Amino acid sequence: MSFPKTANIVIIGGGVMGASTAYHLAARGQKNILLLEKEEFFGQGATGRCAGGVRYQFSTEINVRLSLESLPMLERFKDEIGQEINFQKCGYLFVLTKLEDVEYFRRNVELQRKLGVQTEWLSGDETRQRVPLMRFEDALAGTFNPKDGLVDPNSVVMGYVGAAQRMGVEALNNVEVTGLKASPRGSARGVEGGKVEGVETNKGFIATRAVVNAAGPWAGIIGKMAGVHIPITPLRRQMLTTTPLPELPPDFPFVIDFAQSLYFHREGDGLLTGMSNPNEMPGFDQNVNEDFELVNLDAATARMPMLEKAGLVSHWAGLYEVTPDAHPIFGSTPVEGFYLVGGFSGHGFMHGPVSGKLMAEYILDGKFQSVDVSLLDLARFEEKREIREYNVV
Repeated sequence: MSFPKTANIVIIGGGVMGASTAYHLAARGQKNILLLEKEEFFGQGATGRCAGGVRYQFSTEINVRLSLESLPMLERFKDEIGQEINFQKCGYLFVLTKLEDVEYFRRNVELQRKLGVQTEWLSGDETRQRVPLMRFEDALAGTFNPKDGLVDPNSVVMGYVGAAQRMGVEALNNVEVTGLKASPRGSARGVEGGKVEGVETNKGFIATRAVVNAAGPWAGIIGKMAGVHIPITPLRRQMLTTTPLPELPPDFPFVIDFAQSLYFHREGDGLLTGMSNPNEMPGFDQNVNEDFELVNLDAATARMPMLEKAGLVSHWAGLYEVTPDAHPIFGSTPVEGFYLVGGFSGHGFMHGPVSGKLMAEYILDGKFQSVDVSLLDLARFEEKREIREYNVV
């Protein structure tokens, strides 16, 4: 098959954002869509390296509304897309050990309930009763939502890619974007202010009038090619899985020790644990920091002593795509025809389904319809309209 020379829409990035956008554009009848992924397989970047958690528990109305649209799409995924994604509703248990977090989460739960999300408020004792195998003597309170849980990221990506291909989308691997071409109108400042005319790749040039930057942690690099500053920073996060732990109950929740950004959930017959490194420097390194892995293991074992007898099965690192306010960026840029969806700051996978639908709406209808995310535009950073998300792990 020859490399395509033209496309109506080129989507850069074959993770959940790009795959969902391609699918939803095709479902709206769009033809000649190209989905480009620089890796050998789709979903091997940030999506494939995430923990797979999905939740309703957020601190801002916009993120709760995104979950209210996106998580039901995951529940319907097998019926609509034809792909099993192993949605496990184990629930998220946020354990709070600091007074300031207790007050903040109390307000979060009020907001969630106002929006129809029935998160439970737990006392310290009730929190300890939920996870008797763990040591949380210092727990002051907790929040639990039984509808939160886990989904297999690879299955979601491949489900969207497969469905998009059946509708005519051309999805290509091992294609790296090396440049963007735009009309000369913006030549004084790169291509900013101009119109997209095409995409340069390692396989050849593709003429197009519409490009979607869904490159996740690499979105800033793609933005530079267009002369557009995109405040998305790549930040390494890592996790590990253990050998089987027979004592672990089947209904063990996704537990987050919020003050330590330390989390646990079942992975097969064992456990997955990860922890945010407060000293991590921005960058694209996806190698495991084994020194910090020991810090993670020490903290995890202090909370769950049974881990002392567990063996290591696997460990890996991935990249968060972090914005200054921990909220994503949707929509247009100063270059006409150059669109952006990214910067989800660690919770992009769960919002991938609705985000692709929103991008299709914006490109085809000129406005967001399923959820009004117009306040999450690129211009908000220059205009000092940031909205801070507190529930970041």
